[in-house]
Amino acid sequence: MEAVRDHAPGEELTLATRLRRDHPADLVAAALTRARLRVRARAKFGAEADTLWFTADGVEQATRAFVAAHRARRLVAAGATRVVDLCCGNGGDALALARAGLDVLAVDRSPLACAVVEANAGELGLTDRIRVARGDVTDPAVIGDLTAPGTALFIDPARRDGRGRTFDPEAYSPPLSWALDAARRAPLAAVKVAPGIPHEALPPDAETEWVSDAGEVKEAVLWFGTGATFPRRATLLPGGHTVTGDGSPAPAPEPDGVHGPVGRYLYEPDGAVIRAGLVGAVARTLGARLIDPRIAYLTSDTALRTPWATAWEITEVLPFNLKRLRALLRDREVGTLTIKKRGFAMTPEELRRRLAPRGPNACTLVVTRVGDRPLVLVARPSVEPDAPDGASSPS
Repeated sequence: MEAVRDHAPGEELTLATRLRRDHPADLVAAALTRARLRVRARAKFGAEADTLWFTADGVEQATRAFVAAHRARRLVAAGATRVVDLCCGNGGDALALARAGLDVLAVDRSPLACAVVEANAGELGLTDRIRVARGDVTDPAVIGDLTAPGTALFIDPARRDGRGRTFDPEAYSPPLSWALDAARRAPLAAVKVAPGIPHEALPPDAETEWVSDAGEVKEAVLWFGTGATFPRRATLLPGGHTVTGDGSPAPAPEPDGVHGPVGRYLYEPDGAVIRAGLVGAVARTLGARLIDPRIAYLTSDTALRTPWATAWEITEVLPFNLKRLRALLRDREVGTLTIKKRGFAMTPEELRRRLAPRGPNACTLVVTRVGDRPLVLVARPSVEPDAPDGASSPS
């Protein structure tokens, strides 16, 4: 049967009708489903998705290959030689772990998932590194000894139920409390959790790492046994930049000057930095300041090159006034309007509707507040300076 790639719904129907002339209907349906899953999986596995096997749930919950490779490198650097991968799904993490040189025991209760992992290991020539076991991940007889030197445990609990995504860590399968108990029994462990996990749910004896890939926060991982000095870490991929800290609130304006007025340049930190509560740490490293201790915007009077934030040049700082703002956009014939906001109740969609921009020109508005004062910052993308000020990774 011919290979199936991207097709519009109408094209797919035509293709299915043609294929059914020469092939059984169930085989055609299976082939089309496989092709659709592979197309969806490209966002996480790249072109290699076209050679791999997936289930629908497995594609949805799979880790991006680049993120999985980062985690595998951390385990190797921490001394792991063997990893027990619980809730392995379609095996995306198992493949990354094996490619990093680790021996992997991949465990899942789904017989289909286990078959998919075995097939994917075979496709990539990794069967000598990956052993698959079907069973209950909470059964000690299935997962074996976790205490041997060089053994690491990786757990990726299912965060979906029959109604969709779940945000309660105790509703994970298995529950987060069980995963934490298991992680503490191994010499080295990593537990994947949702990036929006409440900070009060974070265990105090773990390092929590938030990971973003190409500016999008993808996951949080609870690390045990790494000897980390600080409890919070943010990592930016693909560059591998890392900032660590304790995640405590930024101090008062005096005596260190971390907070201050809006300068010529505004910086919005990467989402991983914000989720980790490390905005103040990045501010100190850059020599920037927060415009408000409760708002995740940084500012400086000089342009800084940094991987940690997106930068804009501020051309005007105005008190928020809807009538005056509408007049400003009308005078400048602004029709293409980008609106960013933090600490402001109105949604960008509602504000755009009220402003009703029209015209050939473009503009960026940053709507925020300093203290109790709502502000509008008129901005344009910043051109990075030649010198890489602030480009080094803070620690």
